[in-house]
Amino acid sequence: MQNPNTALVNKRSEQLIKFIAASLILVYLINCFSPLRLHVDMLRYFAIKDCIELGCPPDSEAAKDYLPYGYTGLLLLLSKIGFLNSFVIVFINCAFLFGSIYLAKKIFDLSGKTYLFIAVVLLNWTTIKFTTHPLSEMQYLFFSMASLYYFCKFTSTRSFVSLFLSFIAAGLAFLTRSVGVALAAALVAGVIWQYREQLLLLIRKNKVVVLILLIIIAGVAVFSKQLGLDHYTGVFSKQFDEGVGFKDILGWHFTEWSELVVNTSQSKVAAYLPDSLSKTGFIVTGIIFFCVFVFLLFRNKKIPFIVKAYLVFYSVLMFNWPFYDPRFWVPVLPLVAAVVIQTSFSVSKLSRNLQVAAFTAYMLIGIVSIGYMTYTSLNKKAFTRTQANGVYRNEYETVFFGKPQSDTAKHINQEALHVIERYGR
Repeated sequence: MQNPNTALVNKRSEQLIKFIAASLILVYLINCFSPLRLHVDMLRYFAIKDCIELGCPPDSEAAKDYLPYGYTGLLLLLSKIGFLNSFVIVFINCAFLFGSIYLAKKIFDLSGKTYLFIAVVLLNWTTIKFTTHPLSEMQYLFFSMASLYYFCKFTSTRSFVSLFLSFIAAGLAFLTRSVGVALAAALVAGVIWQYREQLLLLIRKNKVVVLILLIIIAGVAVFSKQLGLDHYTGVFSKQFDEGVGFKDILGWHFTEWSELVVNTSQSKVAAYLPDSLSKTGFIVTGIIFFCVFVFLLFRNKKIPFIVKAYLVFYSVLMFNWPFYDPRFWVPVLPLVAAVVIQTSFSVSKLSRNLQVAAFTAYMLIGIVSIGYMTYTSLNKKAFTRTQANGVYRNEYETVFFGKPQSDTAKHINQEALHVIERYGR
């Protein structure tokens, strides 16, 4: 029989988490009032948008940029209807995020832990940061979650309408970000898994058709340059030519995993610890976290096969991607959180206390992060000094205050200035 005091504490904790989750949704919406947050890739998206809408030289950077057009399409639509501004962009990002959380909750059996799941996702610093930026993460997150949701619905109902919707959503995700190829691979693997017995029989009966399909696939690989599919292989080779090794890449991505779970960036911790110690510590911690997650992912039989396949394909792709940025993992953060929350851990007193301590620390760091983000969203002077580590301070201050406030200001990025003047007030 449960101790009445314990039941009361659990009830109060549940109510507190529910209050935190509801409050976070409100605070996210308050951040719609943030000025336009510039980012290197964000400027690329806006340049591509302007190139399509207003025209540009065929040899310009925007004309040759390999970023997918899915997110640019959204910016172009908003521009055409006169709603391309920071408020609308952040509001749409919030809608994508909240919709993604809802869909992820429908995929997983969270057994009364829904509000804990919402709080964990919304309190992560990467979610906080990139919901307020005009970048493709939230759009991709929504379409990928929709694809997984409809595929799970297909496996339970055998409705081919759901399967069709799953592939449509996956196509939209791929148009938004090229990493959607991992989702496409997972869907193919999922269909094969669902119909493995029938497919084996079909292959035996149609060996010629299978051979033709293999030849087509080989042809796509051979003529990838003519088909415009080798942009990213060029990126890979360029990075390796510049001296980046596979060991470096693994170190970057394990560091990103630490940053997700610890809920802060390695650069923030490096301010208080020797640089070598913080770098090594984040890599080692990331290896531990990732290995534990993989164990939990494959131990839990209730997790749908399609989710496991997607996380495997996505992780393989990311661990080979020769760039460092924690935002690469934002599109799978709700899945990672759901896998961990759905897992039943030991209920010993020590284990329970450690879990509470870990979640409390995670929560407090997240509250500080979203509090600081909201403060800068509503305070233009603080915003100009801190956004993108002050890289665009001169441009922001020129627009907001008439001139740069720093006496050492010498350079004005005209492209950034144009974007702020037109969309960022």
